[in-house]
Amino acid sequence: MTTTNTTTRGWVSFVGAGPGDPELLTVRAAELIRRADVVVTETPDHTALVRSLGVEPEFVDGGFGEDGQPLTHASRAKVVVKQAKRGLRVVRLMTGDPFLYASGPEEAQACAKACIGFEIVPGVSSVSAVPAYAGVPLTTKDHREVAVVTCGERIDWSRYADDRTLVLLSAVGQIADIAAELIKAGRAPSTPVAMTRVGTTTDQATLTSTLERVGADARAARMSPPAVIVVGDVVDLRTTLSWFETKPLFGWRVLVPRTKDQAGPVSTRLRGYGAVPEEVPTISVEPPRNPQQMDKAVRGLVEGRYEWIAFTSVNAVRAVREKFEEYGLDARAFSGLKIAAVGDKTAQAIGEWGLRADLVPTGEQSAAGLLEVWPEYDEMLDPINRVFLPRADIATENLVAGLIDLGWECDDVTAYRTVRAAPPAAETRDAIKTGKFDAVVFTSSSTVRNLVGIAGKPHPSTIIAVIGPATAKTAEEHGLRVDVLAPKPDVELLVDALADFGAARRAGLIEAGQPVTRPSERKPAARRKSTTAR
Repeated sequence: MTTTNTTTRGWVSFVGAGPGDPELLTVRAAELIRRADVVVTETPDHTALVRSLGVEPEFVDGGFGEDGQPLTHASRAKVVVKQAKRGLRVVRLMTGDPFLYASGPEEAQACAKACIGFEIVPGVSSVSAVPAYAGVPLTTKDHREVAVVTCGERIDWSRYADDRTLVLLSAVGQIADIAAELIKAGRAPSTPVAMTRVGTTTDQATLTSTLERVGADARAARMSPPAVIVVGDVVDLRTTLSWFETKPLFGWRVLVPRTKDQAGPVSTRLRGYGAVPEEVPTISVEPPRNPQQMDKAVRGLVEGRYEWIAFTSVNAVRAVREKFEEYGLDARAFSGLKIAAVGDKTAQAIGEWGLRADLVPTGEQSAAGLLEVWPEYDEMLDPINRVFLPRADIATENLVAGLIDLGWECDDVTAYRTVRAAPPAAETRDAIKTGKFDAVVFTSSSTVRNLVGIAGKPHPSTIIAVIGPATAKTAEEHGLRVDVLAPKPDVELLVDALADFGAARRAGLIEAGQPVTRPSERKPAARRKSTTAR
């Protein structure tokens, strides 16, 4: 009998992570990261990028050594090979594209020499992405040639004396000397130049200048790496093509006081407008202290005790659904039962359960709006006069009283509790009080009360956006000025209204000949009068 010893071979995927914006990661790259055992990173931002995909592999720093010094290409290759020899699936995450102005070729050669299998997953290169995010095309019908130069010593700049578009990498510290050499070689001193630092991120900043002035302008603006520089007439198109830095909420730091599982749609929409959302849970949704009342109501629902069930929040839908799953029930138990929803979002949550709401307010989406469309009890038409109302422990009695007035009997059942969350970190509390947030979006009265309770009042310079009149009233009762009011109680419309406010504010600053700044960058001496954006 013979035995064979086999050694599991590792596999390395050299994955382009793009220039900074996590949404520029390719579908293939995301798939490999989710399956990876080890991720060898290149920059500190890569760890957060990986975790944003909902995974927690083993991380290995491929950017710096134990002494804190940047690793050479050869040293990085050794790190990658060492991890692969453990027989693991390794993702080597690389800024930009692995085979374009990166150490991918050297590291891949080291894998080949060690007989380790590898693949290359191209990424979006900063060479093209950063100018695109700055609104600078590299080619046009009149400018068809591009030269990319990684700057260093012994560059013969006379080779670039023609009118080709130049993309300069690693040139920030040398830009004054490079500009002088290009002018000496024959380029016009008035040739446009664009310098974009930390491109594709919400910290992106672009300086436009000319060859004769760029050195002084860069020093005055304190431009620092990483930055991509474009030289050529194509830079002039930025005036009309700048799309990223002109987003209505570009760079705004926006506080989202909302539970983690509910903040997603708000944060996603804010990012679409260029904002940087920061989620701070102010409430925690927990089961009722005594579940017996809920258990009894669910049994009554199954037994046909109710004519209606009324959902006044997405949390109520979730609470009933979880109770159904606990009992092994599904949506079929709702057969013959009429379903009411307080608004479109709640109706959508019901729809995701495979059900359809029979009654949704056509006007105001609130308890009052629901009462306006709720039918009176009719002994001839309604075989049962009882309503199951699963709600929060802090819900008001207005809906119950209104239903009773219409002739219905209500089982007002605590389906979940809302409790105040723990205070955020001291750094966040300080940012709230000192005006480091540009805006805060309040999606309910409870978020106002709880944020003030756990973190204090937002600074007067912070833009206050609220979802509806009741929330606005609560904010004003807490001494806050309401700047933005959603036209309807919908979180997406609330974000849209804030974006409209930001766009109007930006246009006003430009019209007045003032620099475009964020609210956190301007500290007014006195509070402005209350205004409302719709």
